[in-house]
This record gives sequence, C-alpha cells and structure tokens, in this order.
Amino acid sequence: MVIALDVGTSSARAAFYDGDGRPIAGRSHQVKYTPRLTSDGGVEHDANRLLEAVVACLDAIHPNRPPEETRGVGMATFWHGLLGFDSGGHPITPVYMWADTRSFAEAQVLHAALDDEAVHARTGCHLHSSYWPAKLRWLAREHPAETARVARWGSFGEFLELSLFGEATTSVSMASGTGLIDQATARWDPEALAAAEVDEHRLFPLSDRAEPRRDLRAPWASRWPALRTATWFPAVGDGAASNIGSDCTDPTRIALNVGTSAALRIVTREQPTLPSGLWRYRVDRNHAIVGGATSEGGNIYAWCRQVLRVGSEEEVEAALAALPPDGHGLTILPHLAGERSPGWRDGRRGTISGLRLDTSSVEIVRAALESVALRLGAVYRLLAPCASGEHTIVASGAALGHSRAWTQMITDAIGRPVTWSVEPEATSRGAAMLALEALGLLADLSSARRPTGETFVPQKAHHVRYLEALERQRRLDERV
Repeated sequence: MVIALDVGTSSARAAFYDGDGRPIAGRSHQVKYTPRLTSDGGVEHDANRLLEAVVACLDAIHPNRPPEETRGVGMATFWHGLLGFDSGGHPITPVYMWADTRSFAEAQVLHAALDDEAVHARTGCHLHSSYWPAKLRWLAREHPAETARVARWGSFGEFLELSLFGEATTSVSMASGTGLIDQATARWDPEALAAAEVDEHRLFPLSDRAEPRRDLRAPWASRWPALRTATWFPAVGDGAASNIGSDCTDPTRIALNVGTSAALRIVTREQPTLPSGLWRYRVDRNHAIVGGATSEGGNIYAWCRQVLRVGSEEEVEAALAALPPDGHGLTILPHLAGERSPGWRDGRRGTISGLRLDTSSVEIVRAALESVALRLGAVYRLLAPCASGEHTIVASGAALGHSRAWTQMITDAIGRPVTWSVEPEATSRGAAMLALEALGLLADLSSARRPTGETFVPQKAHHVRYLEALERQRRLDERV
C-alpha cells in the first residue's frame, strides 16, 4: 500500500491506496480550511495551520500494521503558493496563493520591461500576479523588512519536507508553476530570476519527483512508526496529480477539472508550441502538462450560494436544470478572483450586466455557472490543437461531482462530449499512482487505467446559443 497526501486550496486529505491505485475503504481522512481574504485582493494561508491539517490527516489514518506494508507516500500540493523561510527553515510569511492579486501593478511593470512572449515560451508562464516574479517584487516593495529576513523562498511542499525530514528540495513539478524555471533545461531561468529580484541561492535545490526521502525525524518517527521507513516522494503540483489520477496521461485525453478554480490540461512528452493564453508546467522532467486554468470555478458557485442565499444544493440543481440555456438575459464576467486563462489580464473584477426587476436568484446562479462554462469553451479552443485528433474529455473535481446541470452547460459550451471520471479524488489517486510508478509497482502511469463514467453529449442548438453568449461576453469584456 501507499499513502497519498493531497494538500489543496481548501482542504488536506490523506488516503491509503493499494498497488493498483484503488483507494482502501475507510482509510482516508480530510480536514477542510479556508484561506484568509483581504479587502485589497489578498489570499493567504498560514503554513503552520496547513501542517496541522496534514498531521491530523495522518494521525487519523495511521496504520497499526507492520511497516513494510506501507511502501511509500506520494504528495501533491497546490501550485504557485509562495512562502518565505528564515535561516532555520521556519515560515516567516503567509503562503501567498495563486488568487492573490495584490502584485498586479508589478506584473504590469514586468510586462512593460520584458518580452512576455519570450518569457512565456521559456518558462511556460505569462507575466502575471499568479506567479512568483510579480509577487516577489511586490513583497520587496510593500514588506521590505520582512523580505530582508527571508533566507529562502519556497512553497508549502518544501515546508512539509523540512518539518518531516529537516531538509527539502523543490520538485521540477512545483518549480514549473513559479514562473522562474526554464522548462527546456529544468533549471532556474536567469532572466526570470533577475525580474523577480531573487538569487537562485535563496531558492531550494531542484529535484525530480522520483528522488525520495526516508527516515522521518523526531517526533514524527515515533508518532507514525509504520511510516518511519516508508519512501516519501517530493510534492508535485496538484493539477499534475489530478491529470494522472483521472487517467489523462497522454494527449488522447484532456482532463477537465472544476474545483475551487477550473482547468483543462493535457500531459505530453512533447514540447508543443505554446499558444498565448495557455501555460506549460511539468509532471516531471520527462512529462510536460499543457493547459489553461481560470481563476473561477467552484468558488463562483460558492459565492452565489453564500451571497444569494439560494436553497439546498438539490433544490438549486433542479431549478438550474429547468432553465433554458442562456435564457436569462444576463452577461457575467466571473473575475471575482481576477483573470488567468485565457486573457491573463491583471486587476480584472467581476461584472454582472442585464439585471432586471424580475431577475431571479437562480437565473443569476445559472448565468454565473454558464459564464465559467463559456471561458472553459474559450480555453478548449486554444488547447484542442495540442491534443490528439481523436481525444476524450474526462471531467473530475468536487464542484462538478454533484451537478449534472453544470456539466451539461460545460459540455454544450465546449461542443464536444464530456465524460465523468469515476474517481471522486483524482488528485489523491494521482499522487498515489506517481508513488507506485516510482516504486516500480506500476509498469507505467496508464497501466492502471479504470473505466470512465457517464458521458454528456452536447446539444447543437445549445452550443450555437453559447457561441453567441461567448461573443456577448467578449464585447462586454472590451467595454469594461
């Protein structure tokens, strides 16, 4: 067996998986949390609080079995989070999340000073507040005393390694989401480092995902004796693990994931020409992952439920299904957390246009979910040329798992069939499969592929309406 640790934006989870990548019933635990939001666009996590959540998960599933039965631990953590460490390896800043938009002015300065197209081609990342160059410049300007105390910059994955083992590296997968790595050489990019005003010695050494750690240090070794000699693998990006866990391991399958945010992604061994609007990160040195991620997804649905105070999920789902596509007269720009793919324009804000006295709360919810679907449709049109001619779109993510209505909206907006993954926790399963493959227990990442679930078929008339709605959304975007 192996353990998968999945540290996401809104929860941490630990779960046991067998040698075929199947979850062990009753051997998982989840701890939920929420980031701290600030009125100026900040989105932060407390690293120690996240560590407490991971410890609670491992405590809950800790096996009272012989140590040899737990062969390894695979880890996945959220991409793009930035954390400052002091010389003793202790966190001295919050974890600044991908949705933190306070560095948008610095991103605009970088746009004016650098060739965004060239930076994008090398690093796979646009010059944007989601990534480290803009965030590091903002921190140096806004928090100079705190920044001066930082000995190293990393992510929560490195903090977890430091806490458990006393030393840490940054996996190529995690580094690929910073905007600081040259994807062709898998080394820190000199121009990006200069733009971020950071020296490579203030970052952690790079490693690949199959370069493990062993021998937990005190007090963890005595706390979890069955994990003392397990092989622990460096954290990979949660999006990479999600693709692997939903069996989207090559260009014949596009992974559609709707969690807090939303994304469409392809794993490939090639280095395809990267269209503007998409990104390229890495699973490891041999596998790239190309895609587009929106800043909106389940967070939009959660906002609607909190602000509009609609009924139960079952009531909302039935009401959504009863409404016709784009029949509400509303146009929404869902930039509540800024904009990433496909426009990558910093400082964007949400907009609702077309409200009337008779507009209902459910119509607003439907329009909001459709607005996310429209943006995923735009991302798909950029990504499709990178996929195989005949490809399958496989959907996963907690936000879609209970909404057939929203899945159909996305299917109609994309204009191609969408198949549900049967995996309720694709990211956790992906972390487990990567660990099993690194241990030599899986021949390759596609060898444990499982059957898929229900397939949703686009309705042509609905797709035409959504193409018109996308054009209306684009015109509103230009006006505001």
